[in-house]
Amino acid sequence: MDFDLVVLGAGSGGYACALRAAQLGMNVAMVERDLVGGTCLHRGCIPTKALLHAAEVADAARDGGQFGVHATLDKVDLAGVQSYSDGVVAKLYKGLTGLVRARGITVVTGEGRLVLDDGRAAVAVGDDLYRAPYVVLGSGSVPRSLPGVAVDGEVVLTSDTALRLGQLPGSAIVLGGGVIGCEFASAWRSFGVEVTIVEALPRLVAAEEPASSAALERAFRKRGISLATGVALTSCTRTGAGVAVELADGRQLSADVLLVAVGRGPASSGLGYAEAGVTLDRGFVSVDGRLETSLPGVFAVGDLVQGLQLAHRGFAHGMFVAEEVAYRTGRSETAPVLPVDRDIPRVTYSDPEVASVGLTEEAARAEFGDVETLTYDLGGNGRSQILRTSGFVKLVRRPDGPVVGVHMVGARVGELIGEAQLITGWDAYPAEVAAMPHAHPTQHEALGEAHLALAGRPLHVHG
Repeated sequence: MDFDLVVLGAGSGGYACALRAAQLGMNVAMVERDLVGGTCLHRGCIPTKALLHAAEVADAARDGGQFGVHATLDKVDLAGVQSYSDGVVAKLYKGLTGLVRARGITVVTGEGRLVLDDGRAAVAVGDDLYRAPYVVLGSGSVPRSLPGVAVDGEVVLTSDTALRLGQLPGSAIVLGGGVIGCEFASAWRSFGVEVTIVEALPRLVAAEEPASSAALERAFRKRGISLATGVALTSCTRTGAGVAVELADGRQLSADVLLVAVGRGPASSGLGYAEAGVTLDRGFVSVDGRLETSLPGVFAVGDLVQGLQLAHRGFAHGMFVAEEVAYRTGRSETAPVLPVDRDIPRVTYSDPEVASVGLTEEAARAEFGDVETLTYDLGGNGRSQILRTSGFVKLVRRPDGPVVGVHMVGARVGELIGEAQLITGWDAYPAEVAAMPHAHPTQHEALGEAHLALAGRPLHVHG
């Protein structure tokens, strides 16, 4: 069967590519062995954030007395939480499949494999062959494993199986202090679970600004989450209904469950990529500046491409490739611009949230030699005080130049990242942002106040 474009994988990058390509007039086939929407919709972004919202509700019920609203938290009904989460996923899935159907995209359910057909790339599903001048690889990622730690889905979990637990554990060890580990640790703690995070690197969310890591660690300790950073796990043993681990410094820990959250790796094995001539680097698909692989006419998007593993990066990649193919085939007169990772916002949806876009102070110094920074404490922000959250907004700018990095910690700061992205993406100067009145009382004011101070016009900042 012949198409203009064949997409292997219907996750964030794959379905975004298919939808945009169809919008641009292409006849598209999309091959997916599971459900359209991929990990993000069914086992990642959406269900985990639903879990975190339920955790926020639990905290509000437990801590309502500080606001004069007295309530008791009777119990956390995990089945009810999962039913709520499943309802959110089902509604979004229905909408997405409706969009795909309305755009006339052919969805093929089955195990796809990249093959060569008379020297041209195609996707085989069983005995059927789906051919097109252009093929897009969007098979996504899978949870990484750790040598010596056998995942059984009952006591030793991945993020996939942690979402489907039959009951809440009394205690949990979270192996990995990155985004996934911190989000699960945060939610479980809100549900009353005793949580310990073990992280081999010196700090949590190590890709973020060090000040952000320090603020998150302080908040987690205050919430009763135990931390073991800068130490690796050396052994893991199942002990009847629980698990015991030993750390490199000799400490021994035990818990009801162990969550292995050491990141995600590319889902590239067993799909025929290397056999067809696609170059791989530690499982990631190697691409050029147009996301084209070593096999002409074959592109890769999202988590298959080394860099930030974020759904919205996958969306951007998918739309870029669709527009690139449209440009190459004369359907569009304009060559698209590929977003770079530094311009892609990052959010950890823990309590408190950590959000950032652009360069860290260290990266900015390495690139520009010198920078200016300013940190505005949320203690001076009215809305943050209403929410009873602490944290900060940190700005990084080139000397007498634009802001190149925004880093934030606090409740709901992920909702501020859109404005922050415009600031760094459009090379805004502090004075330009300061000139825009920010609504009061909002947390957006914290961004405004920070830029006022950096522009030399501090208002609510103590000198």
